[in-house]
Amino acid sequence: MGDSKFVFLGYLLVCSVLQLVWSHGDHPLSKVSIHRASLSLLDLAHIKVSPPILGLQGQTAEWVTLEYSSPIPSIDDWIGVFSPSNFSASACPAENRRVYPPLLCSAPIKYQYANYSNPQYSATGKGILKLQLINQRSDFSFAMFSGGLSNPKVVAISNKISFANPNAPVYPRLAMGKLWNEMTVTWTSGYGINEADPLVQWGPKGGDHIHSPAGTLTFTKDSLCGAPARTVGWRDPGFIHTSYLKELWPNRIYEYKIGHRLNNGTYIWSQNYQFRAAPFPGQKSLQRVAIFGDMGKDEVDGSNEYNNFQRGSLNTTQQLIQDLENIDMVFHIGDISYANGYLSQWDQFTAQVEPIASAVPYMIASGSHERDWPGTGSFYENMDSGGECGVLAQIMFYVPASNRAKFWYPIDYGMFRFRIADTEHDWREGTEQYKFIEHCLASVDRQKQPWLIFLAHRVLGYSSCICYAEEGSFAEPMGRESLQKLWQKYKVDIAIYGHVHNYERTCPIYQNICTSEEKHHYKGTLNGTIHIVAGGAGASLSTFTSLKTKWSIFKDYDHGFVKLTAFDHSNLLFEYKKSRDGKVYDSFKISRDYRDILACTVDSCPRTTLAS
Repeated sequence: MGDSKFVFLGYLLVCSVLQLVWSHGDHPLSKVSIHRASLSLLDLAHIKVSPPILGLQGQTAEWVTLEYSSPIPSIDDWIGVFSPSNFSASACPAENRRVYPPLLCSAPIKYQYANYSNPQYSATGKGILKLQLINQRSDFSFAMFSGGLSNPKVVAISNKISFANPNAPVYPRLAMGKLWNEMTVTWTSGYGINEADPLVQWGPKGGDHIHSPAGTLTFTKDSLCGAPARTVGWRDPGFIHTSYLKELWPNRIYEYKIGHRLNNGTYIWSQNYQFRAAPFPGQKSLQRVAIFGDMGKDEVDGSNEYNNFQRGSLNTTQQLIQDLENIDMVFHIGDISYANGYLSQWDQFTAQVEPIASAVPYMIASGSHERDWPGTGSFYENMDSGGECGVLAQIMFYVPASNRAKFWYPIDYGMFRFRIADTEHDWREGTEQYKFIEHCLASVDRQKQPWLIFLAHRVLGYSSCICYAEEGSFAEPMGRESLQKLWQKYKVDIAIYGHVHNYERTCPIYQNICTSEEKHHYKGTLNGTIHIVAGGAGASLSTFTSLKTKWSIFKDYDHGFVKLTAFDHSNLLFEYKKSRDGKVYDSFKISRDYRDILACTVDSCPRTTLAS
């Protein structure tokens, strides 16, 4: 017992060292010293924003123009966007009678330097800036600051602007339900259940449409675990609605729109959307799935750059949008928005992926930046979530888990079975999750669903990231040791991970030994599992070790994503695409028959008898 305690303490020490490696720099909003802000309005300083009303034609995103000037310009001057528009201490309750809130009680939702598009600003004191705003359920105001981010002084405050209907239903996100013929639609609005009834109008394309009700969730600061989520990062999340569209016909196109029936009997509707229902489990048809991790969000106007952290995010998003006709489902396997406790960023992420998530199921896994927080039950005792402790991910996106606080679940999609693990909860042998993983892998009918795929955020298999190499495990400590016998016993074809921000592919492997020398066209029995790192969808890239490993076939230090295409029960294509151009840079095929899946391999054969 004593030895096991020392092993686990050593493991936690390793995790803390890895946490330093995973540090990606400060979140841009955390660089603003909110508690040091002061009011220093200048008579000759001004800032004006136009147009005053946005979304007159139902748009959920619009560009605004800022005109501003300062009599004492500096290269450190910057402009913050605040929503709600009243960002002063008067809008913040004091924590107690002796401690007053600061001048600014919330972080801006974005900011940009005054000289960003005005190189002569320091000399002229005048500038023009264009920023994109999305509908986030409240009005906006803009403040010009001197003193830089570390000693901000408000020198001018703009007029207020707003979307025509700040409460409008926005950013629909599709997800598979708990049954193969069920689709869920989740969206955000400013309408509570006492103001309006949320609903979806939907039906087969060209056919009759019906109304289906939606459930509504929200949360308060008390639901969160720490700062900044409970403090300067807090922003009212509005209301998140989910409707269940049931008894869908396989592969049929359905139309839908999200909306609300107000108490006066009128309706507020979104634009029209459509999706294709899932194929029947085992159905032979062309099935294509995109998979990636760690994408995060970025701003098309250049504001809030996260140390150039998510420069690949917009490229990945754009490539997926351009190829959407050839994608049936998306898996974003952890580190979703990188909000890190600044709640406004979740709205901005859902707006960024809306063209994708409104058209195909957008399935997510839990990552460190969604869940981890000390003393809250997360397997890793770090502060990556910024105090969110899983709440935002659980509510903003639907997953068909029996308990959404435990992000493990299966997805049956035609000839695929996907097993999504939750690496932020214990996966080791004997745990609740381990038993669920084994049941999911053991229960699949491989004659109907030959393609068995394991998905998780942290690398439980193999990675040449320098962080893992220096630690000596080439993966999360204890991950491979706990799970490889399940992958081998149940003949998992491919395991795909995020967390490490690059791309890497291994040979089919078991117990650190390649089970095939083939690299591009696997025929017959694999005899092992192919492990993929696909965490380079947006976040800053992770460095590879210089050590050479026999099991690593292909590495790429760039942003990208992977795609699986099942042509039938015997042929699967895997592709790795770069985000910058959408071209294929690595690929392989698997060709086999059902008898090849049944064939015995090392540690995968059931017992036999000599009896006749």
